[in-house]
Amino acid sequence: MPLKMYLHPLSSYCQKAETAFYEKGIAFEVRQLGGDEQVGSEFAALWPIGKFPVIDHDGKLVFDATSIIDYLDARFPDAPRLIPDDPLIAADVRMWDRFFDNYINYPQQRIVFAAIGREPGGEDMLAKWHAAFDTAYAVLDEHMQGRTWAASEDFSLADCAAAPALLYADWTYAIPERFEALHAYRARLLARASYARALDEARPYRHMFPLGAPADRD
Repeated sequence: MPLKMYLHPLSSYCQKAETAFYEKGIAFEVRQLGGDEQVGSEFAALWPIGKFPVIDHDGKLVFDATSIIDYLDARFPDAPRLIPDDPLIAADVRMWDRFFDNYINYPQQRIVFAAIGREPGGEDMLAKWHAAFDTAYAVLDEHMQGRTWAASEDFSLADCAAAPALLYADWTYAIPERFEALHAYRARLLARASYARALDEARPYRHMFPLGAPADRD
């Protein structure tokens, strides 16, 4: 049976997982959610929690983008690794993966969810998450001084997480121009062939982004 991934191309976490597949050159069947009733029914039966992406590999369910990438590294050892063999470097990679999910993606999603009425909004909410972004952006800019990738000399799990997180974060609360190292890192991520492919696949759905997709920051 082919490896199948249930996803929506606009999702940052789906893009994170897709980037890993493309980086490693692993083929998979796209099972796109959001319109096809059969795919939706398959997904509901496979994973009642309802969060995506998930993969089905010969009956093996793997959920969560980070866990999917961890699984790919273990299951396909001959493909380029996204979690280094060195355990100390691997710990840094996993740590920065969590940074992007928890301190970039999380506030970005709170603002989006407020905009569509799924969470409380208002000026206090925006001020809270803008302040969180200000802190995270400053930390990242300092961290990226003199670095090419976030946690290793090579492109890694952390960069798979960073690419969509920083794409949407900048759309939601623009990265200040003074953070030159962070801007340069974001540009490298967008130019990386594996992420550029995932990004291009999401373009037809950009009208669905609740805050509007800027025409000049992708």
